[in-house]
Amino acid sequence: MTARLALVGDRSAAVRAHTRIPLLLPDLDLDAYWIPTEDVDESLAGFDAIWLVPGSPYRSEAGALRAVRIAREQRIPFLGTCGGLQHALLEFARDVCGLDVHHAENDPNADDLLIVALTCSLVGHEGAVTVVPDSLAHRILGAGRTVERYHCGYGLSEKYLQQLQSHGLRVTGTDEAGQLRIVELDDHPFFLATLFQPELAERQPHPIVRMFATAAQERATVVR
Repeated sequence: MTARLALVGDRSAAVRAHTRIPLLLPDLDLDAYWIPTEDVDESLAGFDAIWLVPGSPYRSEAGALRAVRIAREQRIPFLGTCGGLQHALLEFARDVCGLDVHHAENDPNADDLLIVALTCSLVGHEGAVTVVPDSLAHRILGAGRTVERYHCGYGLSEKYLQQLQSHGLRVTGTDEAGQLRIVELDDHPFFLATLFQPELAERQPHPIVRMFATAAQERATVVR
């Protein structure tokens, strides 16, 4: 059975990830539908997987956060990359931790910024990521270290990290300076978000994308 994948994001030829992702789909047995952030509603729960793709600032922050919440609460396989990770953190901080926090790209003048501009931009950067043993990321990658590609200028403010972790967010990948690069939820069938963009990897499909597709197909078999 072909799984139904929601690609949540505001599709644009100017976003490199948006041109790369469709090239991966023929190898993954996924029936993909692009869902603009402005159009996200509860019907998203009918998909077998949700990928919150890069391309922030999204036209609708609320729509992007709604997509994360639906995936998290309905236990739908979820992948968030780059801006997808940033908004996965924002949804978790607000809806699970109860924090009144904001994204600097969307609300630059807000006092409580969860997502802030990185000291060193990662646009066009490639770097090593250390992966925590006994994690979903480690099982997928099969190694404790990987080198990944970025196109990102924002990340988590470290002052909120402990609060997120105390509510169940697990950091399973960090850069050489110990900065967050992969997060996941242990109590979810497949909830993984990366600051790097596996869709930009030279060898495709990236193991993370391939395993995400497998999780989608498993859900399709069980639910439909």
